[in-house]
Amino acid sequence: MGCIRISRVIGICTAAVMLLCAAAAGAAPVDDRQTCARASADVAIAACTRAIASRRYSGSNLAKIYYNRGVEYRGKGEPDRAIGDFNETIRLDPKYAWAYNNRGIAYRAKGDLDRAIADYNEAIRLDPKNASAFYNRGIAYEAKGDLDRAIADFGEAIRRDPKFALIFYTRGMAYNDKGDLDRAIADYTEAIRLDPKYVNAYHNRGIAYYDSQTWRPSLRHPSLTISPVYLSVSPVAL
Repeated sequence: MGCIRISRVIGICTAAVMLLCAAAAGAAPVDDRQTCARASADVAIAACTRAIASRRYSGSNLAKIYYNRGVEYRGKGEPDRAIGDFNETIRLDPKYAWAYNNRGIAYRAKGDLDRAIADYNEAIRLDPKNASAFYNRGIAYEAKGDLDRAIADFGEAIRRDPKFALIFYTRGMAYNDKGDLDRAIADYTEAIRLDPKYVNAYHNRGIAYYDSQTWRPSLRHPSLTISPVYLSVSPVAL
């Protein structure tokens, strides 16, 4: 009987170990999915890749994993890989507005402004409240030299996100390019009110004040600071 009891105990222990191993193996892809969403750069890319390779995910869940990896590729300066992942995201979830927005940023990085604008158009159609898409489309129009459309889009972005200093700052630069220094100064001033430590806004406003007392430039003053692109990324649910 003693031997039987010992054998039964060993059997129970072995089964428990096997269950723990199976649980750990099953948890690994879930952990990869979380790391994919929460980490950054190469760590996130590796986790996203493992999650995709696991074939445990499909539909919108798989779309989010491709989206996250695309964001990281874009952040690393690899727009072609980013576009490939955003293509997969859109194939799996055609209504994923943020995928269009971020693919547009990647196209802009490649200098393909027309495709970028087309993607921003679709992002706005799918999510009319998306300030980032309006802002980014404005940046693309500004790069094409269409300042009126750029200013209109910056205005729409401000309507949706009136507390983001960067948008006022960037519209101020567009007004400066048009020679409308009074409006440029007003936008720089609002950017400073929203962000009192916005050094570039002080710098550009100072130049605009100086220019307004001397001449009204038709081209951007060489000392004006270039605005960064609005790289807003949507949070992804696990």
